Amino acid sequence: MQLIIKRNEQLTDSPTQAVQEGEDEPPDPSPCLEAASSISTPQPAGRIVRFPAQRAGILSPAVRSFRKRHFPSVPTKLWNDWQWQTSHRIRSLAQLERMITLSEEERASFSRSATVLPLGITPYYMSLVSPIDPAQPIRRTVIPTAHEMVRTVGEADDPLGEDGMSPVPGLVHRYPDRVLLLLSDFCSTYCRYCTRSRVVGHGAIHPSRNRLERAFAYIEQTPSIRDVLLSGGDPLMLGEEKLSWILSRLRQISHVEIVRIGTKVPAVLPQRITPRLVRMLRQYHPLWMSLHFTHPDECTPEALRACSMLADAGIPLGSQTVLLKGVNDNLETMRSLVHNLLKMRVRPYYLYQCDPITGSAHFRTPIEKGLEIIRGLRGFTSGYAVPTYVVDAPGGGGKIPLMPDYVVCRENDALVLRNYESRIYRYPETGNILNS
Repeated sequence: MQLIIKRNEQLTDSPTQAVQEGEDEPPDPSPCLEAASSISTPQPAGRIVRFPAQRAGILSPAVRSFRKRHFPSVPTKLWNDWQWQTSHRIRSLAQLERMITLSEEERASFSRSATVLPLGITPYYMSLVSPIDPAQPIRRTVIPTAHEMVRTVGEADDPLGEDGMSPVPGLVHRYPDRVLLLLSDFCSTYCRYCTRSRVVGHGAIHPSRNRLERAFAYIEQTPSIRDVLLSGGDPLMLGEEKLSWILSRLRQISHVEIVRIGTKVPAVLPQRITPRLVRMLRQYHPLWMSLHFTHPDECTPEALRACSMLADAGIPLGSQTVLLKGVNDNLETMRSLVHNLLKMRVRPYYLYQCDPITGSAHFRTPIEKGLEIIRGLRGFTSGYAVPTYVVDAPGGGGKIPLMPDYVVCRENDALVLRNYESRIYRYPETGNILNS
């Protein structure tokens, strides 16, 4: 699919700030955010303490090294331009070979018939990929291997049955009070375990006005819908004008209470989170975001800055993490991830069992592995850091939460419970009156 990029209008910064930041550095976003907040809802009297925002310059050592090696002539300001990042994605075998040493399994995915999901990695995210270790977690999630061509029992191209629950193209109505609206099929970086690999990256879903108006009409005619999740593809890859139009149309529907945006942009393209985007988004509250972080190595200074800007705009952030074999399927890695997320003001929301998409066997773990991780988190760290472990039931059954067995048995009028330390406790279920 050919990507046509329309450059956004540039923001004008004060001369004083430009001198302080340097010609090669984008300006600090905090003045823009403060200015936007000062002209919106009046603030109550009192002293507001603001933490300093992260600078927009290159901060990660891995990013600095990668850029110096592969993009030495690209200035920092251009590197931090999300449209430059998008138009310079790594998309071919030849590009990969210049940046990493491919294993036989990785090379085989190109030498045989093409994999279902195309290759696409932003230069920023590629800088987090190990050039020599094919077993590195980040590398496994974005570099295709021959394992994707192996189909095992129970796998399907559409394991969640989304196509059968679409009353209009690109709209999935599975739950009674909420719908999933797919805006496009384009992502800046394609995850090899993507649930929608059957459509993503193939030019099958366009954010055309006619198609979206059909979706809006369905929502308008279905008053039970109070929650709309925008996904795709990645909604934040649309321009501000298009995304603003979509959000404004949804806000015109009286029974739509909240809008959510599902995105991996803060992890793979944090440069996309700009003052201009944030100013636009904050007009459409209540607005929530479901982010997609998979490994603690994604929690870079750039990702922190992106999440900080979104959180400062009043957008609640939650992370939906997929449990992946060889990537994050151990307690130490998952604990590090959820702790880093909380520091970035992102609440670990869901831990997904990997969906049985075609060619996903090398990513999927036993259910017990997920339960083991939850047991290792619950009680041993902050409750906010413990996600809900779910299986999205094949065939369209929806998310089913899974928990370790904390209930031992029922004994007379008491419930026998096992706590996080495996100690046994009895909770009285009925209020029997003691005889005096």
